[in-house]
Order: sequence, then structure tokens, then C-alpha cells
Amino acid sequence: MIISFLANSLVVLLVVAFHYEALRQIGLVFHKWRVLAQFRIGIAVLLALIVHSCEAAIFALAYYFMHHHPDFGTLHGAFDGSFLDSLYFSFTVYTTVGFGDIYPQGELRFLTGIESLTGLVLITWTASFLYVKMTRYWTDL
Repeated sequence: MIISFLANSLVVLLVVAFHYEALRQIGLVFHKWRVLAQFRIGIAVLLALIVHSCEAAIFALAYYFMHHHPDFGTLHGAFDGSFLDSLYFSFTVYTTVGFGDIYPQGELRFLTGIESLTGLVLITWTASFLYVKMTRYWTDL
């Protein structure tokens, strides 16, 4: 249980640090580009989608390795043990869509719970970030 808690904490810490740095870099790029603000906002949205996809992939790596390790539990249902299935499962959990054709058993359940909470917070953080950029720079011509 302690090993699982530490592994889950490490994954969450990595994802949150990645998100912080990614938003910081997007903000820096946003200010340096001297193009139409609407175009910069569009690029920021696309970059944010890429960032969230990378974060889901980090969780997917954790699911993949934990599933293949005997001490962390397993994923069941329409799960064939591939990284692609881990990524699919991670996206459904990260976006809080929920469980469907793949579900966790054992200690992996704790990672799915914390991934849902982390995804909710990070998506909200990104929405707030983009809202501030839009209200500050979006102008109607």
C-alpha cells in the first residue's frame, strides 16, 4: 500500500509540474508573438490540448507499468495489456468520463481516483488561464 501511494504521488507530482511548466511556457510564447491576439489564443488552445494529451499519456504509462507489475492490481474488461488501451483508459479517467469497457481492480483503483481529480483540476486551471488571456487580449475590431 505504501509503495502504491508513493508511486501514485510521484505520477501526480510529475503531471502537475509538467502542467505548470507548460502553461508558463505557453504564456511566455503568447507574449512574444506579435501576431493577431485571436490567432495567439487559438495556438494556445491547441497547445493546451497537446499538454493535456501528454498528461494523460503520463498516467497511461503508469497504468501500463503498474498493470504489468504483480503488486499494483490490474485492468480488466476490454483491456489487452497494450499501451494503446492504457492510453484510452487514461483519457476516459482524466476527462472524468468514467469507467466503461475497461475497469481497474486492486490498488490501481487509487490511481484512477486521483487521476480524475487531477484531470478536473488541471482542465479547470487551463480554462482559467485561457479565459484570462482572452479577456486581456481579445479585441473586437
